[in-house]
Amino acid sequence: MFDTLSEKLEGAFKNLTGDGKLTELNIAQSIKEIRRALVAADVNYKIAKEFTDNVKAQALGTRNVLNAVKPGDLMVKIVMDEMVSLMGGQSVGINAKGSPAVILIAGLQGSGKTTFTGKLSKYLKEKKHHKVLVTACDVYRPAAIDQLTVLSEQVGVEIYKEPENKNPIEIAENAVVYAKQNQFNVVIVDTAGRLSVDEAMMNEIEGIKNAITPTETLFVVDSMTGQDAVNTAAAFNEKIDYDGVVLTKLDGDTRGGAALSVKYTVGKPIKFVSTGETMEALDVFHPDRMAQRILGMGDIVSFVEKAQDQFDEKEAKRLEKKIKKNKFDFNDFLGQLNQIRKMGDIKSLLGMIPGMGKLKNLDIDDNAFSKVEAIILSMTPQERSNPELLNMSRKKRIAKGSGKNIHEINMFIKQFDQMRKMMHMMSKGKGMQQMMGGMKNFRGLN
Repeated sequence: MFDTLSEKLEGAFKNLTGDGKLTELNIAQSIKEIRRALVAADVNYKIAKEFTDNVKAQALGTRNVLNAVKPGDLMVKIVMDEMVSLMGGQSVGINAKGSPAVILIAGLQGSGKTTFTGKLSKYLKEKKHHKVLVTACDVYRPAAIDQLTVLSEQVGVEIYKEPENKNPIEIAENAVVYAKQNQFNVVIVDTAGRLSVDEAMMNEIEGIKNAITPTETLFVVDSMTGQDAVNTAAAFNEKIDYDGVVLTKLDGDTRGGAALSVKYTVGKPIKFVSTGETMEALDVFHPDRMAQRILGMGDIVSFVEKAQDQFDEKEAKRLEKKIKKNKFDFNDFLGQLNQIRKMGDIKSLLGMIPGMGKLKNLDIDDNAFSKVEAIILSMTPQERSNPELLNMSRKKRIAKGSGKNIHEINMFIKQFDQMRKMMHMMSKGKGMQQMMGGMKNFRGLN
């Protein structure tokens, strides 16, 4: 995400390499490149100019004060602070308080409203411990109700729907009544979108809002549409005065214009960002963390939070005992792979780790785990629990069942055995240097 913008900003900062301090000349050169990078990222020129004018003023004001700081590092710090300010300064939470709280979801067709509704219901259920009801008010799009039904079943929340009723305002009102009668904490209302902004759609969403008086109205926008997304956000805000923005598809070919411009243009905060199709791929938006990622600094805080979300204390204690006894098996390994999968796609995770952004062009197959999974699932339950049983005849059967060759099977088993030994050594608190050296050889299947 934001790869091109990050590269161009990095080039702007490199112009200062070798200079002893900030000067009017090198500041002007960097500012020019920064402005070009922002405009190329589909940031409105007026916003880009105001942004760089602020950066220039701060740089000129500090050039004779912080001589001990390298000019490139100082410029990065100034740009990051200004970028954080442009995106809102701090994260803004969602208002999910009420009896029940009513959350209205709006946006264009194809922006990801229904998928976001499923993700938000999972977030509020599992992280905020709310009893959530989702409501299907898209009575126009074929299979929209079916899609929301599938998502609600997937995340384990109830759905309110009236398949024969074609009046979305009535459906929304009835859903709120139903929620009150059945002690739901939150009602999420998924509305219909259109291919473009039109008066009929605007009047309908305005009518729904007036009827149910939501505690929170969120506008969902496809971040891949760049400046068009910001213009659409402004049009919707004039009509329904929503509370916050949700940026979807940030794992796609995103230039960054929407994330950097929407708060400035509309005056409403970005509250969530979505980076994938899985129901776990939803994050609270933090301007400072996003700025760090755009500037290639990673986002280790979000990385740790994602890991903690998948952490199971009882399971960790069980694994610790098995590792100490050197009994970690293929079933345990498969369980750990599934936990990593739930954290998100591999490239996005690498982008959160400081210094790993340089690997963004590495050919990483997000289905790499599936290859390993195929091998393990081709084993018998006894073989998964007892890796030492894998002789040549068993390996041949596993290779045939998983569609791999014997070399791949042997390589995986060898690497698994090395990993298991290293984990056992770590649990004993010895052989750290040897263990770290061995980890360099663990590459996984290509």
